[in-house]
Amino acid sequence: MQRKFPNLCKPIKIGDVIFRNRMFSAPMGGTDITADCTLGPKSTAFYELRAKGGAGAVTVSEVVVHPETEGSHMFHLDRKTIGSLSSFTYTADAIRRHGAIASVELSHSGQYAGTYLVDKDKKKGLTQWGVSANVRPDGLQVQELTQELIDDIVASYGNCAELAKIAGFEMIMVHGGHGWLVNQFLSPFFNKRTDKYGGSLENRVRFAQEVLDSVRKAVGPGFPIEFRLSGAELFEGGYELAEGIEIAKLLESRIDLLHISAGSYQFGFSVTHPSMFLPHGSNVYLAAEYKKHVNVPVATVGGLNDPAMMEEIIASGKADVVEMARALLADPEIPQKVMTNRDEDIVQCLRCFVCMAERAVTSTRRCTVNPLIGRELDGTEIIPSADPKKVLVAGGGPGGLEAAISAAKRGHKVILCEKSDQLGGILVGEQAIPFKYEMYMLGVTLGKLAEDAGVEIRLNTPVTKEYADNENVDALIIAVGSEPLVPPIPGLKGDNVIIVNDYYLQKDKVADEVIVLGGGLAGCEAAIHLAREGKTVHLVEMRDELAPDANIRHRPILLKEIEKSGIQVHLGFKGLIVTEEGVVCADGDCAEQLVPGKTVICALGQKARRDMADELLDCAPHVIQIGDCVKASTITTAVYQGYHAGLDI
Repeated sequence: MQRKFPNLCKPIKIGDVIFRNRMFSAPMGGTDITADCTLGPKSTAFYELRAKGGAGAVTVSEVVVHPETEGSHMFHLDRKTIGSLSSFTYTADAIRRHGAIASVELSHSGQYAGTYLVDKDKKKGLTQWGVSANVRPDGLQVQELTQELIDDIVASYGNCAELAKIAGFEMIMVHGGHGWLVNQFLSPFFNKRTDKYGGSLENRVRFAQEVLDSVRKAVGPGFPIEFRLSGAELFEGGYELAEGIEIAKLLESRIDLLHISAGSYQFGFSVTHPSMFLPHGSNVYLAAEYKKHVNVPVATVGGLNDPAMMEEIIASGKADVVEMARALLADPEIPQKVMTNRDEDIVQCLRCFVCMAERAVTSTRRCTVNPLIGRELDGTEIIPSADPKKVLVAGGGPGGLEAAISAAKRGHKVILCEKSDQLGGILVGEQAIPFKYEMYMLGVTLGKLAEDAGVEIRLNTPVTKEYADNENVDALIIAVGSEPLVPPIPGLKGDNVIIVNDYYLQKDKVADEVIVLGGGLAGCEAAIHLAREGKTVHLVEMRDELAPDANIRHRPILLKEIEKSGIQVHLGFKGLIVTEEGVVCADGDCAEQLVPGKTVICALGQKARRDMADELLDCAPHVIQIGDCVKASTITTAVYQGYHAGLDI
């Protein structure tokens, strides 16, 4: 067949191992790390899903090589812990049986030990070991590693690599980036040693060389070793691109694949994991420069989810391999869809950080657009119903679409009605904000997948009680969503006011000085967009903080973006009256203040459409309510509830 993306689909030989394509699943932490730090069955299923989806390699992350000096709650691999070696063996089997190469990332957090502990206070009881003695930003003391401990840690890399090979893994990744221990030795910011590991570049690279030599001795020649390096640390005092290239030159004889990432844990989370505010592929330039100076294959990573972009990266020689993490949570089948020319079916990652926030908060995984993530053992295949029903879905937002798709895949006759002229629900409004365009495209893609599944879609068709009764369906899924909150503030329905949901229809009406009324997530993101357009933006919020509804990973990035965008923030301001000159507010002292602006964007939240939902409750024998019509919530909730609503019929 003629492949649309031939370079992505081309096999690659690394060491003595042949990988079926150039699309690798980058390291991602598991979903159920046991108390003994073994791979739980949910984690095995989590990694297997990306193998089934067609990835060339799937990397298990992270194995702590030396628990004695690294107290993080991450995977351990040893012979003394019952279930450790066997759990890795079962996981390697689960990955390899689908044709992917199983890889494992060996790591040590150094002075950031305890980062992934659920009990954050427990970190204070750990001894923090790093390349040099210092005090962490959170006040914890860091002790300098002794030569004896360094030797022991170096040996532990080899021990873990040997066990990984025994377990069936066919590649080892050594984590040398992101501010973890190997990177701490490489970095002039962290490394203040005066012995053979400090000072000159050759000395700072010595620890990484010893680690790689230890791994090579354990796994033997021809066994692929991938080295993950921050191409540049991208903060003051860290190494820059030119010095990073010199580091790579000193390491390349010991490795088979150079994996170029970016940034550092302490200073650059949103760079290492590019946020929605950055362009896709924002770190590719680093890999492209390294590619000019080393002779081993180079991998690139970071915010990649577009096959056309990834094809160009390989075709133009910027990199030999593309690696994806969040993108393969959103759609584990990206490689398979690329290989079979079905790129229009790809459900793209929103870069919303729900996946990483969920792990930090509950030690599980969840994905906004993929209801299977973290719950793969509940079943990833949809079983056809033995008794097909006639199903009506009221509402064409993300929840309704997801419900329609899963119900149709069960074999039911599904009719989806949407009262407007296009699918997507609340996501339709995101098309006017470039960094949220993928949210709009989610509705488009789910609409296509629904049609492909055989769903009959009826636009411009509100579902009333009479309509539902006339259809005489066996099951009704109510997904009528939410509507904007517009409180009775005088002037809020004036000509100079635009409801944030309708911004995409009226963006040409927005003046150069804008007030965004409401500092929740939607208001903050609208304000950032307007500021990027060069407008003077005032952000008004009656509470004393912005975006409390944003997840813990996205919120700090969002707030930093607001700060650097020059948005004028008014906290503790309650809107009283909207006038042609702006919004009269009561400040924290109940004094009236005029916030000036010619246009007001109303972003005061959403409320469930309970009147519409309540009208439909008795319109079928089997009725399910999902998403925002139950309680104004998130895309994540709507998609998850919608998927299971379709399965429950």
